[in-house]
Amino acid sequence: MNIEQFRDYCLSKKGVTESFPFDEKTLVFKVMGKMFALTGLEHIPARVNLKCDPERSIELREQYHELITPGYHMSKLLWNTVVIDANVPHELILELIDHSYELVVEGLTKKLKAELAAME
Repeated sequence: MNIEQFRDYCLSKKGVTESFPFDEKTLVFKVMGKMFALTGLEHIPARVNLKCDPERSIELREQYHELITPGYHMSKLLWNTVVIDANVPHELILELIDHSYELVVEGLTKKLKAELAAME
């Protein structure tokens, strides 16, 4: 997966916006104003930070040593950094994006969940 495919997939999800809230090199994706993915555009190979269940994070880091690592500049418990243009299967990257998105949606307030559900 390249960075454009990553961007397109994130933006295809309901309620998602993109912005550069930190600097001009760090692209952030939010669902209903809450961050679920980010990437530094200057990194080669391309890397993205995705939220993940803590137990699953450990398993992924062990299975994909050096390709999935504790989240760079993020909570090491809840975020992973994933090298997306390496040997991590494309389907797994999509699944991890979905997982991050779903974790953030689960944590939204009832009001925001209702607003998200009402979107087409």
